[in-house]
Amino acid sequence: MSISALAPDRPLVVRTDAVDDPGDLLGLLPESGLAWVRRGDGMVAWGEVARAEFSGPTRFTDAASWWREVTRGAVVRDEVEAAGTGPVAFGSFAFTDDGASVLTVPEVVVGRRDGRAWVTTATVGDRVPGPGVPRRGTPRDPGAVGYAPGSLSAAEWMAAVSEAVTRIGRGELEKVVLARDVVVTTEHPLDPRWPLARLASQYPHCWTFHVDGLLGATPEMLIRLERGLATSRVLAGTIRRTGDDTRDLALAASLARSSKDLEEHELAVRSVAEALADHCSSMNVPETPFVLHLPNVMHLATDVTGVLHDGRSTLELVADLHPSAAVCGTPTSQARAAIAELERMDRGRYAGPVGWIDAHGDGEWALALRCAHVEDARTLRLFAGCGIVAGSDPADELAESEAKLTPMRDALA
Repeated sequence: MSISALAPDRPLVVRTDAVDDPGDLLGLLPESGLAWVRRGDGMVAWGEVARAEFSGPTRFTDAASWWREVTRGAVVRDEVEAAGTGPVAFGSFAFTDDGASVLTVPEVVVGRRDGRAWVTTATVGDRVPGPGVPRRGTPRDPGAVGYAPGSLSAAEWMAAVSEAVTRIGRGELEKVVLARDVVVTTEHPLDPRWPLARLASQYPHCWTFHVDGLLGATPEMLIRLERGLATSRVLAGTIRRTGDDTRDLALAASLARSSKDLEEHELAVRSVAEALADHCSSMNVPETPFVLHLPNVMHLATDVTGVLHDGRSTLELVADLHPSAAVCGTPTSQARAAIAELERMDRGRYAGPVGWIDAHGDGEWALALRCAHVEDARTLRLFAGCGIVAGSDPADELAESEAKLTPMRDALA
C-alpha cells in the first residue's frame, strides 16, 4: 500500500454550507473533476487535498483505516449534516488484488439530495482553499470515433465462453463472468464531460460516475449504507431490448421465467446475502426478482436490505462483498482462476467498486460496469461482461455484451 498521507500536525479542515439549488450538477464540472450523479442528484467535485493508493488483498480495509485516520483529526463545520456532507472521499478499486486502487479527498464538493443542496470545502492546516467554482468551458466533441478489438476478437471471446460452459458441465464451477474489452480512439482529446452528460441524460436511473480516469453509468449498487441501513441491488440475467414496447414486455416476461437467467440471478443474490448476513441483525431478501428496464437492456434485479449491527463502514462491507457472483462467479476462487485464464486481459478497475464514503462511514459503492477507462488523451478501453452458466450460448452472450457496450458507444458518438 502506498499513501499520500496527511501529517498529524496538519489536520483536514472541512466546512459544509447549505446553498441554493445549483442546477445541473454536471454543468458545474471542470474537465478533471469527479462525478457521482443519479436522477439529477448526487455530487460533483474538483481539486485534491489528499490521496491514497492501495493494492493487495487488504486494499479495502487499508483504505477504511486510512480514511478513519484522516477524519479522526479533522476540524469540521457542517451545517447540513446529511449523508455525503462534511469530509468525503471518492474512490475506485481494482477488480483483482494486484491492481491499483485509489481514494481521493477533493477540495470542493457540490451536492444535492432530497431537495437540499450544499457546498463543502476542504483544506489542510492553514492552506488557503482554491476558488469555489473553476473556469469550466464547453465540453469538447471527441470528433470521429474508431473501434478495434481488445484482448480477444469476437470469435476468440466466444471460444472462451464455450470453454467456460464445458468446465461448468464438468462440475468445476457453477458460474463465471467473462468480460471483453474494446479499444476506442477519438479524433480529438477526450473531454470526460462529453460522455458523462450523455450518460446521465440517457440513463438517469443509473449512477453516472467519473473517478480517476474511470467513467461510466452503472445500474448495479454493490452497497449503500445510511444511518445503519445497508442496501445492495443485485443484477444478473439480461435480455436485450428491441425498441418495440409490446415486444419488450413479452421479452421481460420470458426473462422472468428463464431457468438459465433465474439460476444465474439466484447465485448472485445468494453471494451478497451471505456476505451481509454476519453484519446485519435483520435482512430482507425477496424470493423473486423484478425486471429492471433500461433503455438498452432489461435485467433481473433484487434489492437486498439489512440493518447493520456491528458499526462497519461501507468500505469494510465492500471488503466482504467483493467480488460478488454478479461480476466474478461461484465458487469464487474457481471463477477468479477461470477469468484470469480465459479473458486474457487486465480488467483494471472494471467491475470493481466505485463510489464515495463520508466521515461516518456511510456511502455508496457501485460496481464499475457500462464503463470505460481513459488510457491516454485519445484512447479508451470499453468493457462488458456476461454471466456464463450451464445453459449459456456463446453467440447469445456476444450479443448481450454488445448491448452492454451500447451506453458508452452512444455517449461517445
